[in-house]
Formats: sequence, C-alpha cells, structure tokens
Amino acid sequence: MKISVIGTGYVGLVTGTCFAETGNHVVCVDIDAAKVARMQNGEIPIYEPGLETIFHRNIKQGNLTFTTDTRSAVEQTDIVFLALPTPPNEDGSADLSHVLRVAEELGTIIKEYKIIIDKSTVPVGTAEKVHALISKNCTAPFDVVSNPEFLREGMAVEDFMKPERVVIGTESERAKEILSRLYAPFVRQGNPVIFMDEKSAELTKYAANAFLATKITFMNEIANLCELLGADVDMVRKGIGSDSRIGKRFLFPGVGYGGSCFPKDVKALNQMAGATGYDFHILQSVMSVNDKQRVILADKVLQHFGNDIRGKRFAMWGLSFKPNTDDIREAPALYIIEKLLAAGATICAFDPEAMPNVQKQIGDAITYAQHQYAAVEDADALIIVTEWSVFRTPDLELLRSKLKNPVVFDGRNVFELDEMRAAGFVYYSIGREVIRG
Repeated sequence: MKISVIGTGYVGLVTGTCFAETGNHVVCVDIDAAKVARMQNGEIPIYEPGLETIFHRNIKQGNLTFTTDTRSAVEQTDIVFLALPTPPNEDGSADLSHVLRVAEELGTIIKEYKIIIDKSTVPVGTAEKVHALISKNCTAPFDVVSNPEFLREGMAVEDFMKPERVVIGTESERAKEILSRLYAPFVRQGNPVIFMDEKSAELTKYAANAFLATKITFMNEIANLCELLGADVDMVRKGIGSDSRIGKRFLFPGVGYGGSCFPKDVKALNQMAGATGYDFHILQSVMSVNDKQRVILADKVLQHFGNDIRGKRFAMWGLSFKPNTDDIREAPALYIIEKLLAAGATICAFDPEAMPNVQKQIGDAITYAQHQYAAVEDADALIIVTEWSVFRTPDLELLRSKLKNPVVFDGRNVFELDEMRAAGFVYYSIGREVIRG
C-alpha cells in the first residue's frame, strides 16, 4: 500500500519504518528541512533499539523516503497517518494546533478517496474536528479514522511489529476493509484488531495510559508505607503480582513515572473529565503522588546528610525517564537534579544515551562523565535514577573504592539488600529497609 506519515517523532518514524518493513511504500513528512535531510542521508534522529537496522534496510530498498512536501506526499499515497505532537496546554489539555493545521491543509490537497488516520494521542472528538476541517475545502470522498498507538519507548519496534491488539476507530466499511489488510501482517498470531467508533478509540488510549500510571503510583504509595511499617515492597510486589487479576507488570516501585505519554495523558484525561463537569478524583491523586515521588530520592539524600549538602558532590547514574531510550521528557532525574542543585550540591552524571539531550536542556549546570565509574570518582554518594542494564551488576569493590563515602541512593531497587550489606554500603532504596553499612 502507499502510505504517508506526517510527523517524524518517535511515533511517526517508528510507524513509517515498520509499515515499510512489511513491503508498503512509505513517505515520511516533516517541516524540519534539516532533519529530513539527515534522514535522507541515512541518519536516524532518535535512539530506539531495533529501529536503525530496518530504517537503513528500507531506505536502501526504496520503501522508505522523506520529504518536507506535504502536498506531494499526500497526492501519491492512499493512507495518511497524522503523527503530530499534541503537547499539553497550561490547563493540561492537549494542544491540537499541529493536527488541526495539517487537517485544514489536507482539505486543499485531497482529490480522490483517502483514509486520514489520527495516530497521535488526541482528545475525544478530534476525529470529528479533523473531518470538519478537511470538509471545508474538499469535495472528494475520505474517511477520518482514530488508530491510537500503544508503543513503549525502548520497545517500540517490537510493540509495532507484534502488537497485543490494534485499535481502530471507524464506522466506515471501506476503511475497515483496507485497514484490515494493512494490519494483517502484524497480527498473524491471532492478536485482535478491534474496531469501534472513533470516540471510543480516542478514549481507549487515554484510559490505558491513565490506568498504567495509576498502577505505578499505587505501588509507589505501598512502597512508602512499607518503609514506615518495616515491610519489604519486593515481597509485597511478588505476593500481589502472582494474582492473575492484578498481574506482575507495572508493579515495580521507584521515583515516579515520566516520559512523553503518562504525564501528558493523565493531565489531558483529567482536563477532559473536568470539561464535562466530572471530578476524576483518582487521576488527581495520581498526579499529586507522582509529583512528590519523583523527588523522594532527593529527600532521602537531604535527610541522610542532615539537610545540608552545600559543597557535596553526587554521582548520578541514569538520566532518561526509562532505560533503552534517550527521551528525557518529564524524567525524574531532572527534578532530582533541580532540587539537589538548589540545595548547593554539584552533580556528575552518566547515561548511556540521554546525556546530549540533558545538556541541550540544562547546559553545564551539571557535569557529564564518559563512563559510569568516572562519574563516581570522589563523589559523596551515588544516586541511581534509571535502571539501565549496564548498572545492574557493577564491580562493587571498584565502586566503593572510587566513592568518597560508600553511600548509594537507589531509586529503582536495582541491587539486592544482602549484596549491599555484604559489600559494606550504606544503601537506600524504595520501600525496603535501609542498609546502614
């Protein structure tokens, strides 16, 4: 099939590349001419495991091309995906300006039947707005479909190629038939393609992310209670996760959720509810708890040092909001950094992928190490914020020798308590006892 994808962020580039991988001809569109030029030259603009290989393969095979020319891309394709940013407004609502601007432009381009697909996470009712804007200047037949993505950064290619489900919001039989064929290669093992109305599809994405954010937040609350009661959150997690009604996933406590989806989507769903007059109490609690949780490690640091860290130097392992991505949007590390710097500390950080993005955002407010052990040289303590695999089995003897004090604050419960006790560390984690060395 002939497909255009407007927008080449995480969602757009993964979508376009994965569709090309199954033999479709895909044109990716972006208004950033420099970014398009880099992609045309084979330079991938994001870090996402598994993407680079199929990106290069499909460029070489001619299935994947890039342009800044929206009109040309739409005219030569039958299916148009809108994978445009929908950042939060000040009130938490999703900013649809990019989506609606492109929709209005599409109305001047479409001359024959097209399927326009909202791939971006958009509020309920957006498909209707897009349809209305296109219709202003278009007399040709077209359908507007809601097809939300459920991609995890760091696992996006696997999630796209082997989706647990595909949600398609449309009541058009013509669109259903075409999109069934488009997605057939991805669901050969029998995972469902679920058709529903557009509004239900739009709400499904928000509901899924809000539920997962709630699950994470609940476990963080349990972890905080464990510390007060002397229980071990890892034991509690295993005990409840073995219940099939609850499941094992998203039960790991930590320093809160971040990234491009959960914070934005929880706020947007709460705002949508408020606009209807509905008070979504659970989501308000989720946001409040997460705001506190993402700086809980900084609070532990301050408490350990008697609320005086002026002149202290801390090593930080992990800056991205999760492992296997360079994405720092709403990353807990940034909030921890801000609080520690404000208290007079200095920080040297290491992250396998995210350091350039952090440096772009906060500059030289902290220093950056080229190796995880270089970061801890002569530091007063180590702070672990992101559970990259490379941090899971460090040389504890080497780590101890490089630290000024053998103190570790672990925001992801990377290490076993007995291991840290035997190695002679003072060790703080989330929802577990403090090892005093």
